Order: sequence, then structure tokens, then C-alpha cells
Amino acid sequence: MIVGVLRLELFIGESDSLKDKRRVLSSLTQRIRNRFNVSIAEVDGHDLWRRATLGVALVANDRRYAQQVLSTVVDFVGRTADVELTDYSIELL
Repeated sequence: MIVGVLRLELFIGESDSLKDKRRVLSSLTQRIRNRFNVSIAEVDGHDLWRRATLGVALVANDRRYAQQVLSTVVDFVGRTADVELTDYSIELL
């Protein structure tokens, strides 16, 4: 069993309040959850308006598959207009 963990550091430039941030993150996390069948949650930066850290987790039976799915999530977030991906890390356990 392989557990894949992805940490995404995001900048939300157009957010002027926590309500704006929540709206953007809610939409993004729902799209990621639906498209890639992974678990996702905000794990840090809860009280910051323009910064967020998302954690993504996936359980698989193949290391290459887990790496591919998490890399595809990174590419997807990188192409999202509402947020700027500032950093990420992938761990396979």
C-alpha cells in the first residue's frame, strides 16, 4: 500500500477577505476532489486572507500511479486562474 501526500502552498491575489478566500478554496477543492478522487483539506493559513496551504492525500497500490495523480493535481492547480501555486511537495510513504 502506498500513501501519497501532496502539500500545496497557494497565493490568492484577488482575495480581500476570509469570505473571498473561502469561496475560492471551496470551489478549487471541490473540483480537485471530483476530478481526481483524492482527499483534500486546508491544513494551514486559516486566518490569512491571501495565503493557503492545502493537503492532498491518496492511497494506491502502485507508486508510479500515486506519483502521476499527485503530479497531475499540481499541474491542474498551476493552471487555475484564481490562485497562484507558490510551492509544493510530494511524499510517497
